[in-house]
Amino acid sequence: METGNNYIIEYKAMVCLLFFTQTCRKLIDTMKKRLFALFTFLLFALGGWFLVQTEDETNSRYRPFKYGLDLQGGVHLGYKADVSDIAEEDIAGAMISLKETIERRVNLFGVSEPLVQTETSLGSSDANKHRLIVELPGVTDLNQAIEAIGATPILEFRLLDRDVQNAFFKKFEGLTDDELIPEEEVVTFTENLYVSTGLTGALLDRALVQFLPPNNQPAISLRFNSEGKDLFKQITEENTGEILAIFLDGILLTQPVIQQVITNGEAQITGQFSVEEAQTLVRDLNFGALPVPVELIETQVVGPTLGKEIIEKGVFALLIGLGAICLFLIFWYRVWGVVATIALSMYVLMMLLLFKFLPVTITASGIAGLILSLGMAVDANILIFERVKEELAGGANPRNAIKAGTDRAWSSIRDGNLSSLISAVILFYFSGASIVKGFALVFALGVLVSMFTAIVVTKTLALGVVPEKKNLLFGTGFKK
Repeated sequence: METGNNYIIEYKAMVCLLFFTQTCRKLIDTMKKRLFALFTFLLFALGGWFLVQTEDETNSRYRPFKYGLDLQGGVHLGYKADVSDIAEEDIAGAMISLKETIERRVNLFGVSEPLVQTETSLGSSDANKHRLIVELPGVTDLNQAIEAIGATPILEFRLLDRDVQNAFFKKFEGLTDDELIPEEEVVTFTENLYVSTGLTGALLDRALVQFLPPNNQPAISLRFNSEGKDLFKQITEENTGEILAIFLDGILLTQPVIQQVITNGEAQITGQFSVEEAQTLVRDLNFGALPVPVELIETQVVGPTLGKEIIEKGVFALLIGLGAICLFLIFWYRVWGVVATIALSMYVLMMLLLFKFLPVTITASGIAGLILSLGMAVDANILIFERVKEELAGGANPRNAIKAGTDRAWSSIRDGNLSSLISAVILFYFSGASIVKGFALVFALGVLVSMFTAIVVTKTLALGVVPEKKNLLFGTGFKK
């Protein structure tokens, strides 16, 4: 009899131990999920604090948002490129060279963060297919901008003036390492160091890349027209051994030495060029000498006051939309709605951080894309909560309902967002308008971030606050 009692006591002890072990495991699992949810919340709180710090001009972390022309104010210029006289295979190179040439002019113009880009519209007629877009933030003088950008690119051949060089070095040869040459002297020296020869890109017929034996070292071959041939002969005859520098729009490209008299109008520029450097230089010489003709077809001046008003209204619309959505979620989904509200706030925070560090240029269309992608984020949360509701109705406990509901909602969220991403990619790559590209880029980023916040952040926060049993606060709609 005692033996039977001992077995009963041992059995009860084992049951108690097993129950205690399972309870401890549940507690540990619950604590881990809640600590992870708290860590996620604190991590995003730190991101919010960092975002505020980067907006403080007195802070070393200052990193302001990059605004587009429509928000910052400035000048927008649209040009039509005439490529009718250029061979089909050379059009791409000509447009790249045109873009880089205009960029050099804009940089000399002293504009902060200009935008120069080429656009090819698939649906346009051939006459309007290739365009050049120039945006100059902060510039308000339209005529000055047009004059600075529309000037014909100039390719020049200039001789190094040895007298100026020697006089400069002689004048300051006694300076010690601690003494500085006056800035005005350096400027004067730079301006007078090279002398114009009258040989310009207008006299250049063609530039080609050649590979010289025995190591196939890249070199640039030049061929001048008849007028340039005679002038080039005279220059090389009178200045053998001197440096003949090549400038494009006042920027020094290269400065080869004249090795011998050249009578046939052909010359070689040799040096330690890589293949890519040689091809780039040839492109600059060809299309700098024969730039793509451009015609100004559109102008727009955006004042800073209008840009500020657009920002204020866009932010106001975002806050109103976010606030209305959050109120509905909290009313209909109760605690789940609070969780979704926090997740949506984290979504907006992540988007703002991406705008700063990618960096993304914020435009009015970009703000519209952000607001629209916010709707996609809400849609994903609603899909999850409705699946959770179905699991709860089937008798699952809240914790298991969240896990199963998220898994079941994933396929719908994935397919819906994937179709949105495909649309955004098509808009970005095949649209000829920068305003559409800005919308598509922000919308695509928003869709990706919304998927992350819905599947990862919402689930993590929900598992951190969910109770073991159903109650009114964790119900949905008008039913428990």
